[in-house]
Amino acid sequence: MSITLDEREVVADAADKWWLFLLSGIAWLVVALIVFQWNYTTVYAVSYLFGFVALAAGLNEFFEISISTTGWKVAHGILGALFLIAGIWALVHPHAAFATLSSLVAFFLLFKGIFDIMIAFMAKGQSDAWWLQLFVGILEIALAFWVAGSFRDQVILLVIYVGVTAQFRGVTELIIAFKLKGLRDRIDTDRLAPA
Repeated sequence: MSITLDEREVVADAADKWWLFLLSGIAWLVVALIVFQWNYTTVYAVSYLFGFVALAAGLNEFFEISISTTGWKVAHGILGALFLIAGIWALVHPHAAFATLSSLVAFFLLFKGIFDIMIAFMAKGQSDAWWLQLFVGILEIALAFWVAGSFRDQVILLVIYVGVTAQFRGVTELIIAFKLKGLRDRIDTDRLAPA
């Protein structure tokens, strides 16, 4: 299957941005580390923590629109809007947010896990690391059902959920970065190859 010159330019442009996803993945892992180190004991602290992480996830989804195809742009846009709404709501109504935080995190992990599994299977022929994203997706779905269980009243588990979510996001961003880096290398090799 051949691609048009315009499509090739879009792919090359997306591949040039691989390092941004590398930085984003590292930033998410740093956030996860910070979340695990702090001692959150109040309802408001957990709600604010979730709000800021959701806002960052929403902005990150809008960033991913720049490297996505048309259908995925819509998915990233919807997911980004949902994260921004959830983040703002958690910051404006922290007490109410805490009461529903388990449900929000569970749905986030469920949809993120499904999304990562779909991407892993779609990238199976294009990347040797496809199984890593599949593994992360399966873990996210398993964690979603655990979060939805009877652990809603324990503050420490809610902090762990937010930290693990940031950690999964960091790993996913690193996977995207290295997929784009590999694509960038293939494009450079194709340009240097004789016609």
